[in-house]
Amino acid sequence: MPSVRIFRRACTFFQAALILTDVKLEIATRAEGSATVMDLGGRVTLEDAPEFLEALMSLLKAKKPPRVLVNMSQVSYIDSAGVACLVEAFKVARDSKIGFALFGLGPIARDVFELTKLISVFELYETEQEALRGKSGTPSSS
Repeated sequence: MPSVRIFRRACTFFQAALILTDVKLEIATRAEGSATVMDLGGRVTLEDAPEFLEALMSLLKAKKPPRVLVNMSQVSYIDSAGVACLVEAFKVARDSKIGFALFGLGPIARDVFELTKLISVFELYETEQEALRGKSGTPSSS
């Protein structure tokens, strides 16, 4: 039912507005086998976009790991600037032949990716274990 889906999304975005306190973006990277995992926490917004994009580009262009997995499980909110950073990173990774995937999207982030139709563009996984086992071009059915 479309009206139920619209109501659910409205509730999700209202919950996001309630979460928007002073939770600054936190970024950490770690090696897991041949992959590098970028753990994100807090909000990914216009305010944090320059720092986020710099961290992504540094990882992709300077370190050039074979595969980058972005852990979104602790992201409470993501806006269009955060999504734009991920799109830019996706393009750089694709051009550099680096695997790039996201995992752990919460309901708010998932709704943003569904609304923007990017859910079918990115390689998405539910868990880190699935992302580590996954291969570029074979996303799990998320």
